[in-house]
Amino acid sequence: MINERKIGRVISVDSFRVFIKLDEDLKSLYKSGYEDIYEVARINSYIIIPIGSERIVAMVTRVRAIDETELGSDKDAIFLTNSARYLVATMIGTINSDNKYIQGVYNYPILDNPVWYVTKTDLNNIFDQKDTVNVNFQEDYYLPIGTSPSFSDYKIKINPDKFFGKHAAILGNTGSGKSCTVASIIQSMFSYDYKKGDKLTKLKNAHFIIFDTNGEYKSAFQGTKEKPYKDLELVNPFHIDKNGMKVPYWFMNFADFDYLFEPTAGTQSPILKRAIALAKGNQLAIVVKEIPPAYLSWLNSLVNFCDDVDNFWKVDNYKINDYVELLEALEVANFEMTTMVNAIKKLQEIKPSGYNKVNPADLTNNKEIIQKELEKYYSILNEGRSSQDQNVDLPIRFDFKDLIDSFFEQAIEEQESSSNKIREYVSTLKLRLQSYLNDERISQPLILNHPDEISSALAKFISFILGDFCKIYNNSEKDIFTKYFKENEGKFDTTKASQLSIVDMSLLPFEVLETITGLVGRLILEFVSRMPDDQRGKLPIVIVLEEAQNYIPEKSRNDRESIAKKVFERIAREGRKYGISLLVSSQRPSELSKTVLSQCNSFIIHRLQNPEDQKYVRQLVSAANEDILQQLPILPQQHVVVMGDAVRTPVQAKMNNASPTPNSNNPEFVSNWLAESNEHFPDYKGIANAWEKGEKYMKNNTDENS
Repeated sequence: MINERKIGRVISVDSFRVFIKLDEDLKSLYKSGYEDIYEVARINSYIIIPIGSERIVAMVTRVRAIDETELGSDKDAIFLTNSARYLVATMIGTINSDNKYIQGVYNYPILDNPVWYVTKTDLNNIFDQKDTVNVNFQEDYYLPIGTSPSFSDYKIKINPDKFFGKHAAILGNTGSGKSCTVASIIQSMFSYDYKKGDKLTKLKNAHFIIFDTNGEYKSAFQGTKEKPYKDLELVNPFHIDKNGMKVPYWFMNFADFDYLFEPTAGTQSPILKRAIALAKGNQLAIVVKEIPPAYLSWLNSLVNFCDDVDNFWKVDNYKINDYVELLEALEVANFEMTTMVNAIKKLQEIKPSGYNKVNPADLTNNKEIIQKELEKYYSILNEGRSSQDQNVDLPIRFDFKDLIDSFFEQAIEEQESSSNKIREYVSTLKLRLQSYLNDERISQPLILNHPDEISSALAKFISFILGDFCKIYNNSEKDIFTKYFKENEGKFDTTKASQLSIVDMSLLPFEVLETITGLVGRLILEFVSRMPDDQRGKLPIVIVLEEAQNYIPEKSRNDRESIAKKVFERIAREGRKYGISLLVSSQRPSELSKTVLSQCNSFIIHRLQNPEDQKYVRQLVSAANEDILQQLPILPQQHVVVMGDAVRTPVQAKMNNASPTPNSNNPEFVSNWLAESNEHFPDYKGIANAWEKGEKYMKNNTDENS
């Protein structure tokens, strides 16, 4: 029976390819076996190379025939041609002696090694078609995401822990099916029956967050009246539109402020940082109450005048009287003025003794007391400023208008030597902040004009984004998050957590898109990193970055590095240990951050026709998969190449249909052009009115899907 399986022999081997010459007696590309008729030379099919008790699995990537010329022994013989057929296959895995398939090859074939066709038993091992009643979530590949185009009876399965746990990328040209792939995989996660103990169960505490830059995922997870989503009650998706996407500006750290407002590095940036520190420090009531600069200037003059023994008697006592009264009335944080004031009074009492001179010792003693007190004051002042500067990155609320009107001036006045020049240099920055405050496109998503305190704002926002707002929801409160949650009570169940949040970013202005996406990502990362050590990784979160090239580009669009890129590169490097995973979707992988993509361990790749993108993807994966990636330019829609840790073996797959699909279908030109003209379509006035208000047009003032 073994000899019957033989279809050829190995004629050349390199590190991952094997070259095979098919047997001459094999007259067709099929061979009749004991159980069936088997294909032996089709692209993306498999062959088996036996080595002892083990079997190497190789994927056929090239088939060719070469005409060989034969010369008979008789001089008068004619020339005949004999066509020899060859296969080139990429070795992808090994079926060991225990009949278990493992990815990779550790034992290589030798020349003339026999080659077999693949049987159903082999395919069952390759595609892991074993009974999945008792699944090991960490090790087994059990979640079906598609079928094999070459073997339609076999499902392509992934391991979700490996797919989400080590970051993943879904790449492909526009229209190749990326959005449907994202939706299909997440829908499969919710529809799968997991075995826990003796019972089958569904996901109950998942946390998916989709950054939806095109506004297309609402239909995939909420459905429409005509085609509702079958797992709607289970998933309980929370759709956050423009009215709900409010990120309080005081959550920003200084890097966010610096990126958004673009202060110059030399002068404006330090003043902005100091002003924000003062504004946030003021809210904590730790602002340093300082000695006014004019008073300090007079004190320093008085100290210097103590060195002039001959003329000290000329000091104006009335002026000293005035300042003594002023200094005694001052309230300076953590500093007692009494000792300094008493030393000044003693100077005031010094009288000249003969020849209009004073005792130098009296001047020196009191001068030293004043100097020591000033040093103590400056030490306390610097300590207070240091405390304030530490608050610049903390999410402490302050009034944005007060920042412009008051704290900028205070920060400038601290630079006493050149405050007028600094005030001139900073004027353009203040104008920029004021223009952002007046620009509703920017001030609304960052609520720059929000006058009221929001109790527990940070806790509300984090739970709001993660879909857990029901855990702290109090319908008697009137803040923006509670109000939006209450307004959406009829669209999802507000009494239980949402397992999927769709953050609609399609109407966010480009000026704040990167700032807001980066800010949300950083807040989530910092929140989970601050959880107790025994809870680390107990709140797994998947962040889906749709059209990721818009906010994590490899090359900055100006001279400044994207703030969102910094955040998501940090999540790519550090997020795994805290249970945060990235699912990156992009039509231009060559424009994406190399750091983010290099941290992805699983790839689902649709059709890619741009040579730069193809080259870039080949650089991301192992050289052993290069032959498989040659198919990228001709992949049909919905077909993908899957490779990486999450799949048992690199493979081409036809992805499962998403049901319902995202709102990303290709428009039907001809059928729409053939339709009769409707005088009420489109609603020009309605769309334009909503546009002018910065809102999304809702047909008949109802949900757009109704």
